[in-house]
Amino acid sequence: MARSSRRSLFVIVFFLLTCGFLGILFAQRTGQQSSMASDSDVKDSLKQFTDVYSIVEENYAEPVSADKAIYDGAIPGMLHALDPHSNFFDPKSYALMREDQRGKYYGVGMTVGPRNNKVIVIYPFVGTPAYKAGIHPGDVIIAVDGKSTENMSTGDVADLLKGPKGTTVHISIAREGVEKPMEFTLVRDEIPRYSVDVHFLIRPGIGYMHINGFNETTDHEVSEALDEFGDLKGLILDLRGNPGGLLSEGVGVADKFLKKGQLIVSHHGRASAEKRYFAQHGNGGKDYPIVVLVNRLTASAAEIVSGAIQDHDRGLIAGEVTFGKGLVQTVYPLSENTGLALTTAHYYTPSGRLIQRDYSNISLYDYYYSRDNDTSLGNREVKLTDSGRTVYGGGGITPDVTIPPVKSNHFQDTLLQHYAFFNFAKRYVVDHHPAKNFEVDDTIVQDFRRSLDEANVPYTQADLMDNADWLKSNIKAEIFIDAFGQDEGMKVRAEADPEVVKALELLPQAKALADNARKIVAEHNAAPAFNR
Repeated sequence: MARSSRRSLFVIVFFLLTCGFLGILFAQRTGQQSSMASDSDVKDSLKQFTDVYSIVEENYAEPVSADKAIYDGAIPGMLHALDPHSNFFDPKSYALMREDQRGKYYGVGMTVGPRNNKVIVIYPFVGTPAYKAGIHPGDVIIAVDGKSTENMSTGDVADLLKGPKGTTVHISIAREGVEKPMEFTLVRDEIPRYSVDVHFLIRPGIGYMHINGFNETTDHEVSEALDEFGDLKGLILDLRGNPGGLLSEGVGVADKFLKKGQLIVSHHGRASAEKRYFAQHGNGGKDYPIVVLVNRLTASAAEIVSGAIQDHDRGLIAGEVTFGKGLVQTVYPLSENTGLALTTAHYYTPSGRLIQRDYSNISLYDYYYSRDNDTSLGNREVKLTDSGRTVYGGGGITPDVTIPPVKSNHFQDTLLQHYAFFNFAKRYVVDHHPAKNFEVDDTIVQDFRRSLDEANVPYTQADLMDNADWLKSNIKAEIFIDAFGQDEGMKVRAEADPEVVKALELLPQAKALADNARKIVAEHNAAPAFNR
């Protein structure tokens, strides 16, 4: 048997033995050991698997990749039969998962992407080696350390750019308007993956903060952002598109908005006693109104934060019903730099809501992507907030105020598919060097229109008129990204985002909600015991 086959079989045997050990351990804790698989059952299962694999390897019509059959087939298939979130990480995915959790990696600091069968720089991160060296958005990466990037995927090029801190990497770049390739030798450095990717005062005294995930630095990043805001009169906490992450960081973030001692979340499973997480520090009496923006991609730790804020009537939840992930995964490191994320518990919001969506009798694809018929409240569990408001469990966090997502039209999709804003901005910035007081006027719109003509992008005069505000905000955002960095571009996008604008309008309602809840809770606490 080939070396890779033996290595992969070793991993799966170790994996199955680990699962068997965990099953026995669970059985011992629940007093059901006699009903669990015995050691001989595990040995029989292992023998059956190796027998099947041997037949496949020897007789399948084409050569069998052991890694593909086992890492992509056997192990994920077994885990997905349990639930959608238990998962196996091969060495590469395990390394990426740990990189995401740590909130940093080592490389040159830029986002790359595909354009016309080439890999180009989307933008360098401000302050990183790539940014300091003068690499620009739109630069085409033609070689890394002498290796041509032709026919390479974006992931392959990104892997070449990463490496140990302090090592060098040589990048050859083709730039529009420059005749010969440009050569850059960069020293790799620690590149932070900020989870608070944008925060600023969107109005005087009103903060806006977007959290894109929960890694090991999120709690600290949120603290720093709140300190920079100073004396807030209101906050838009944007959790749209946040897939979650580390439970501890979600708890730490929720702590900053609640009163000391309030319950944030609890979880328990078949083999684990209930664990309850309370606000250890609290908000220190800073009771400014909060609107939390969520959507169908808001999940896991992000639902813990939004659920705790909603259950304690601390803020108003606005947007779409969230994803509905209430399963807790414990990550078990395995051999060969692999890992197992196994669902070990369910988590519950302070009111006792289980947020997990039903995943029985549906495919993995439908679970993740088919949500159109998933918002009915008829069969959802009903719970009460601190002030007695009705909230629903069993299918994500239902917002207090529904904000339908903005849908693009055909003209907008066409411009985005042709990278019209990206291509216009990279040329405009070189020719005009805009300042931070830059605004898009009619002259710039006409320049943009000419760029569409040059690129043969179809449009009508009606398209330009009907989408005038959208055009101007996207032109400005892309120019700011190119000229001043991703952070500044994201600020421009947030200021023009219809859902953010609506959230600003909801701040008085959020204040009324919290004030009324404090009054009701105070009256309840002051009432004689026999009336309770």
